[in-house]
Amino acid sequence: MKLRLLLLAAAAALAPSAAPAQNYPELAAARAAGQVGERFDGYLGFASRASPLAQRQVAAVNIRRRSLYATLAQRRGVTAQVVAIATGCELLRNIAVGEAYMLQDGAWRRRQSGQAAPNPDYCG
Repeated sequence: MKLRLLLLAAAAALAPSAAPAQNYPELAAARAAGQVGERFDGYLGFASRASPLAQRQVAAVNIRRRSLYATLAQRRGVTAQVVAIATGCELLRNIAVGEAYMLQDGAWRRRQSGQAAPNPDYCG
């Protein structure tokens, strides 16, 4: 139950960062091209080479996420890593067709048409 509450709080707070098309158009384009994707640990990462501007935008989003995870962790009495991974589970469930994502094995994949969104066992 505690993990579920963390998921809901983090996912709600990350909604703008998870799909930053308005604020970060270069990042949105890199996500659509499969160059940037969600990682299992709640952060964005690079599935392939991205422009320097997209790299800076990924860094900016990840800084905001790290801060949010630390704040939520302190409020809930857990580690920031627990919050980040719980949020990663929610973000992975929202991967669009064609977008890249990384699971715990470290391999990048792209969601294919007709394929269900990733839902690793540890996500519950």
